[in-house]
Amino acid sequence: MPTLHLDLGERSYPIYIETGLFSQTSFLLSAIAGKQCAIVTNETVAPLYLESIKANLRNNNISTFDIVLPDGEQYKTLAYLEKILSSLLENRAARDTTLLALGGGVIGDMGGFAASCYQRGIPFIQVPTTLLSQVDSSVGGKTAVNHPLGKNMIGAFYQPKAVFIDTNSLSTLPDREFSAGMAEVIKYGIMYDANFFNWLEQNLVALKNRDPDALRYIITRCCEIKAEVVNLDEKEHGVRALLNLGHTFGHAIEAEKGYGVWLHGEAVAAGMVLAAKLAAMREWLSPKDVLRIENLLKQFNLPITGPVEMNSECYINHMKHDKKVLSGTMRFILPTAVGCAKVVDDVSESELETLLG
Repeated sequence: MPTLHLDLGERSYPIYIETGLFSQTSFLLSAIAGKQCAIVTNETVAPLYLESIKANLRNNNISTFDIVLPDGEQYKTLAYLEKILSSLLENRAARDTTLLALGGGVIGDMGGFAASCYQRGIPFIQVPTTLLSQVDSSVGGKTAVNHPLGKNMIGAFYQPKAVFIDTNSLSTLPDREFSAGMAEVIKYGIMYDANFFNWLEQNLVALKNRDPDALRYIITRCCEIKAEVVNLDEKEHGVRALLNLGHTFGHAIEAEKGYGVWLHGEAVAAGMVLAAKLAAMREWLSPKDVLRIENLLKQFNLPITGPVEMNSECYINHMKHDKKVLSGTMRFILPTAVGCAKVVDDVSESELETLLG
């Protein structure tokens, strides 16, 4: 039985969260539409899981072909999207071919976007292998590629048929990638669930040791929150925007430094602190809560300041290209307490100059 269920009518799907899921020989079968599966992955993940998943599918009479991309945010581009689409064409993938996205957030975003485009939409499933993708990007149907002028500006809302999360995959995750994922975990506590934030503060040792029970809990709780929010607002017309806490500043950092130089979670961590400080400037958030946010991020070696060479002009230039801009107005998600945030569209450039220098 699925651990969670995202309820979107005919686009509803299960989210399975288990330890050792990949060792179950038929774990994917419930979500495979036809008799062919295209597996999109990267050069880091492929040696770990690709052959065993292909063998499982072949043993169940499903043919496979794979598309192995370079690993990194810098490859999340239209050029590499075209490589996926070309491979689908070369292998004569049909409308009932299932695309399986095996990897982190980059693979999930690109695989999902390719699935949304190919023959106007083929089934796809998410098999996320990084903490960041397991707690955030694999759930909710956001798919996209980056452009030099903005992150995730070219994409589509396209829901998977299922999400399969094996917490064992985190055992091979580099420390820096694990910490980047923790930034998104902490985000959920700041913007939605104060009790969850408190739990994170109280369970640092277990989390740093990647205790299986602790990991399963944080992944489940984050997916629960994401599902609750997406159920209310699938296409980000309202409450779903709160999930972008820290992202307006963070995307500016990524665009300025070059995609992949700062990991997404690292940029979001610095962005959340900037959002917290902006809220404190308005006296919406207490200095004590700003300090709690900073301290929790520092526990996972995450940055709490942006690049020293970025000034307000640099940030503002990038933020004006952010996908959350509406009618030329920049929008920010600001915390009003630990566990609560709101969308703000009246931030002046002078405020940003005071904040950013």
